Amino acid sequence: MKDKAEHAMEPLIVITGPTATGKSEVGVLVAEQVGGEIISADSMLLYRRMDIGTAKPTLMERRGIPHHMIDITEPDQEYSAALYQKEARRLITEILLRGNLPILVGGTGLYIKAVIDPYEFGATGSAPALRERLLMEAEQDGYDRLHRRLSEVDPEAAAKLHPRDTRRVIRALEVYYLTGRPASSYMKPNQYHLPLYRLFMFGL
Repeated sequence: MKDKAEHAMEPLIVITGPTATGKSEVGVLVAEQVGGEIISADSMLLYRRMDIGTAKPTLMERRGIPHHMIDITEPDQEYSAALYQKEARRLITEILLRGNLPILVGGTGLYIKAVIDPYEFGATGSAPALRERLLMEAEQDGYDRLHRRLSEVDPEAAAKLHPRDTRRVIRALEVYYLTGRPASSYMKPNQYHLPLYRLFMFGL
């Protein structure tokens, strides 16, 4: 593994912002100009067959630019920020080895932060029965209400999650009920404080 000083010299372009601000289009334009590959940082684009309402770029809209972290798992599969961090960092290294520039594009702040900041995720366990009960509550009472409950116990996590990102809202609540600690508290700063990448960040 590269040491921190060498790793910090690796360039990474980040394009982020709210929904419907044209991030995907800008990402493609930048990739065409600099010889880049795009890594999606949108939690909803991970899932296959979830094309409606997610602004998932079509093959035509991608214009031949390689896109990663899109359509990689099934909707009923859990995909954690820790796993995203591992896969995105692996992709960044592979893209650089190909002589291209990695471009992180998306609006899921938790994913972006997990990649660019020196954070480590702690193990928290899981409780399928609790998760199922929370899902039933969401279906009966509404997803927004579940998100408001998360805001009460873990406002930091809630601020980073879309109310319709039910899987991660439930996971954050599950962590809180299992451990008595907010899920956001398990993103612990690494002992190193050097930046992981040479960042070029753009907010739309």
